[in-house]
Amino acid sequence: MASLKTLCSRIPWCEPAVLESVLELALEIAREGREGRRIGTLFTLGKADAVLTASRALILDPLAGHAPARTHITDPDLRGTMKELAQLDGAFVISEGGTVVAACRYLDASVEQIALSLGFGSRHLAAASISQRIGAVAIVVSESGVVRVFHAGQIEATLIPELWLLDRH
Repeated sequence: MASLKTLCSRIPWCEPAVLESVLELALEIAREGREGRRIGTLFTLGKADAVLTASRALILDPLAGHAPARTHITDPDLRGTMKELAQLDGAFVISEGGTVVAACRYLDASVEQIALSLGFGSRHLAAASISQRIGAVAIVVSESGVVRVFHAGQIEATLIPELWLLDRH
């Protein structure tokens, strides 16, 4: 987790506990999938207003209108809902403080100045793009079961759920 602590130290608004909560959820989704199948999803963390401006709703937002206390990433009652919503297309938008402000967002991505290795798909491109243009942290759960953390258009960390668990215990 040293690289994530380093990442938070470089971003003035980054709260390590919030980043860790988002990562734990992402790793659970990567490890467990949903109903026996692997799923991918994307979380943006920080700069929520700017991310909302640089995105649009794919469907009616299922989290709209809920009290912020009920949509905080550390709320254990929210985890199951997030896992269900992760099956839908689009990104989650999470504020610096950890409130999930939107789900099912289409991020306006640009390939300009983005250099990703071959083999990464549109979810990774969107994460790299939004992290570069807006300055948010973007966390991608790949359908292959790997979690990648993007900031400033670059991959900051690649996490494999089983290795993460071994490190934690």
